[in-house]
Amino acid sequence: MKVRMSYVGLRNFLQGLSLSVKYYSKHNHLQTICLCSKIKQKKCQVLDCSGSMCTHRAVPPGSILPWRFFSCKEKGTKIPSKRKQNASIITSELSYKNLLKSEQENWNDISARYKAMTERIKEKLEELHNKYAFNSGSPRIRFGENVYFEENGCMFLSKADDVGEGNVDILFSTEDLGFSDAFIQRIRISPDQRYMAISLKTENSEEATCFIMKLGHFPVVEKVIPSVFSFEWATNDVLYYTSQKNLKCQNVFMTTFTNQKHTKLVYTEQDARFFVDIYCTKDRRFLTINSNSKTTSEVWLVDCRHPFKLPALVQARTKGVIYHIEHRNDELYILTTYGEPAEYKLMKAPVASSGMENWQLVYALEKKTKLVDLEIFSDHCIMFLKNAGHLYLNVISFVSHSVQSIKLPTWACEFELESHPEHNTSTCYFQLTSPVHPPKRFAYSFKENNLIEQAVQEVPIITNCHTTRLLAKSKDETLVPITVFHNMNSKELHRKPLLVHVYGAYGIDLNMSFKEEKLMLIEEGWILAYCHVRGGGELGLSWHKDGCQHNKLKGLHDLKACIMLLHELGFSQPKYTALAAASAGGVLAGALCNTDPELIRAMVLQAPFVDVLNTMMKTHLPLTIEEQEEWGNPLADEKCMKYIKSYCPYQNIKPQCYPSVFITAYENDQRIPLTGVLRYVQKLRKAALDHASGTNKGNWIPNIILDIQTTGSHCDSSWEDSLNEVARHLAFLNKELEEVCHLRHHAESCK
Repeated sequence: MKVRMSYVGLRNFLQGLSLSVKYYSKHNHLQTICLCSKIKQKKCQVLDCSGSMCTHRAVPPGSILPWRFFSCKEKGTKIPSKRKQNASIITSELSYKNLLKSEQENWNDISARYKAMTERIKEKLEELHNKYAFNSGSPRIRFGENVYFEENGCMFLSKADDVGEGNVDILFSTEDLGFSDAFIQRIRISPDQRYMAISLKTENSEEATCFIMKLGHFPVVEKVIPSVFSFEWATNDVLYYTSQKNLKCQNVFMTTFTNQKHTKLVYTEQDARFFVDIYCTKDRRFLTINSNSKTTSEVWLVDCRHPFKLPALVQARTKGVIYHIEHRNDELYILTTYGEPAEYKLMKAPVASSGMENWQLVYALEKKTKLVDLEIFSDHCIMFLKNAGHLYLNVISFVSHSVQSIKLPTWACEFELESHPEHNTSTCYFQLTSPVHPPKRFAYSFKENNLIEQAVQEVPIITNCHTTRLLAKSKDETLVPITVFHNMNSKELHRKPLLVHVYGAYGIDLNMSFKEEKLMLIEEGWILAYCHVRGGGELGLSWHKDGCQHNKLKGLHDLKACIMLLHELGFSQPKYTALAAASAGGVLAGALCNTDPELIRAMVLQAPFVDVLNTMMKTHLPLTIEEQEEWGNPLADEKCMKYIKSYCPYQNIKPQCYPSVFITAYENDQRIPLTGVLRYVQKLRKAALDHASGTNKGNWIPNIILDIQTTGSHCDSSWEDSLNEVARHLAFLNKELEEVCHLRHHAESCK
């Protein structure tokens, strides 16, 4: 399913609301790349926080509730006249357009110096992509004897045991539907296989369009629903779906395909911090309406045997408690943070009495263990875990009540669980990968109780790349994991270029799946380091909590400690070191440039979040209220405002010797306001020039480059655009690090 039970929330539910990392891959079509599986509810217990204490207010299901309540006037604030407001807006828009045009012209002038190297890198990346492309094939969705899959915008049908080229039927293509430039994001097939619901999404929008196809010899479009996020079949002809607007999902609808077709609003979420998602349990007994904020969950059940009945509440939302639901043998299996410690635990309760007081512990994770994914089968539960940088499988038998733990190959850094629509399957399939290892398929057999490495068309696993796992001691003595890759044939590592990666937000792990460009860098002698700082999720929920809100500076201290340890151990040196970050990772990367610019020579940022304070002060932006649980609320808390100001990259720019910086931003980015990136670049350039003009003659001036893409968005770009972006980033880094010795020597000779 690629969207597994709502436990996808583990990997994705924060991501859809967050400032997410964009993936560089041509074969992302069936994955919800945008990071966004969330979870939500029913008889609508909605938090009413209008007073000093939060109380629950019962609202009938399907009620139309106002989205937000804002006072149009702050206490003691004079509201400007309408004429003055309009004049201010016009001036601001003109300034923005002029600045945007200026940056685009600046990039056009600068880009020529990188053109030749960019083309060389693109050729190499395309060669590597073609070599390993077969490993990234689209997932197969097995339904009884039929297998459905998508390739290059076409949907295919074949028999499970007969997938030869002559035995595959083309059902339809995105071009047939009038969306030639779109990709298929999600697929759901009705239980009797009469209907297929798919969502199509273009790279310039975060909202998808859902097509319901009536299958048969000549598939036809039965219904088109715009702006849809998630959808599931309750029965053969009843579909539930969530609508999306301005990055928010707060309404759930039901639509029928019986003789009397109709659509009905089923549920509305009132709290702007929460995002609604729906999921079908693996045994198809229930649909779950899931409502999640960053820290709190609530789930409502729709009985698939009676899809027109009102949903039933599992457990009213309790501040700080996250939970997700699966079903097996009239019992709910609940993945939750309830109880101490506040890490994920697997619990269960009867369907008829699902309240928290009846939850019984099935399995608790060990300390500092990250639950990456989980799937429940008829007699087993399989957990995908990370501990101390290593990957494990824990297989729980519901029959023997035993737990088997299997350590996976040491080179592996990421799991990818394959679709398993059949509840009673005897085998669980998944893929393992790392930044420099293409995906490799494995299977776990429940009957044999063993792990099987699948024999497929084989490109040998990279054997000349060494993986090292380190621990850096942070300012408060906390040990921070680092994963390092380098070519085993490399000598004098202290002279090799080093590319450091960081994220550190939302409890999301650094993306360590296979990327052609990472393999290319290893082959060319680079060292790659991934710093798993606090704020991310690599060591469990507490690792995230210890790096968000009033703990955000800990992530910065972690990053500094990681880079310093790498240099101390002989992995490169500052003048050959570059830093890479995307989205919310830009906060820590930008902060390090302000506090310790001497540690790195260059930095590349993709859609970076660098203007935290101004963004979090603007409640009209679509994500601001949800993000308060990650960054805090500077409007309501003066201490929070001062704390954000203490690390915000934009706020702390000052005249000093900065590294060179290359930033890619997107005109259509709904998550990271382009105005904040523009302000950051202008202020950074001025600070660098002020420093150069105020110091000794001949002091070098860093390159501060902003590449604004008119196509693409925060979460998706076409294969060609992604290829160009990566090639430009690497060309920039190569130029900067190639010239560093000459430039520094020249600067020193002029003192």
